[in-house]
Amino acid sequence: MAKRVKAKPKKIKRAAKKAKLISKNAKAVSRKPKVQKLKAIPDAYKAAIPYLIVNDGVAAIDFYKRAFGATEVMRFDMPGGKIAHAEMKIGDSLFMLADEFPEMGAVSPSTVGGTPVSVMVYVNDVDSFFAKAISEGAREERAVEDKFYGDRSGNLLDPFGHKWTFSTHKEDVSIEEMKRRMAEMQTQAADTASPSEPDNL
Repeated sequence: MAKRVKAKPKKIKRAAKKAKLISKNAKAVSRKPKVQKLKAIPDAYKAAIPYLIVNDGVAAIDFYKRAFGATEVMRFDMPGGKIAHAEMKIGDSLFMLADEFPEMGAVSPSTVGGTPVSVMVYVNDVDSFFAKAISEGAREERAVEDKFYGDRSGNLLDPFGHKWTFSTHKEDVSIEEMKRRMAEMQTQAADTASPSEPDNL
């Protein structure tokens, strides 16, 4: 009769540990690698982004750099010199632009005779920003002034027909206080308005 050999506890533990490790490695090999899920909205594009159509993309990019201190993020040049797509930033405010392509319905303000849209951007010092922009060819449409809602703002028209509102926030104002100030302004405007001339019969 064969003699039964009793396994030593240490050997049993080592064998169990080895078997567990082999099993773990096998699972790791068979497991599919994790695929990182793409974000539906990229981090750099979370806000509403103005897309400007201009009649000279290269000149517009140069102007926005000089006048607004914008930085160029990217651009795609077309054969012949047109800009198919460009992205720029004023501070952390992103905007996009492209040249006119009338056949695709992309036309600039100079082609359609103006724009009803104004792009609004906050800057650190609106007064010095305005002075720089005007010196580079922007046209003042409304002078910089303190507004009842707590901003100091002004309006510019760039050489490509796009309107811009630049502001520096100066005061936090509640909605109620804004309404009160607006009503006060309207009352003052009505009091200072000259009465209409009566019709001559």
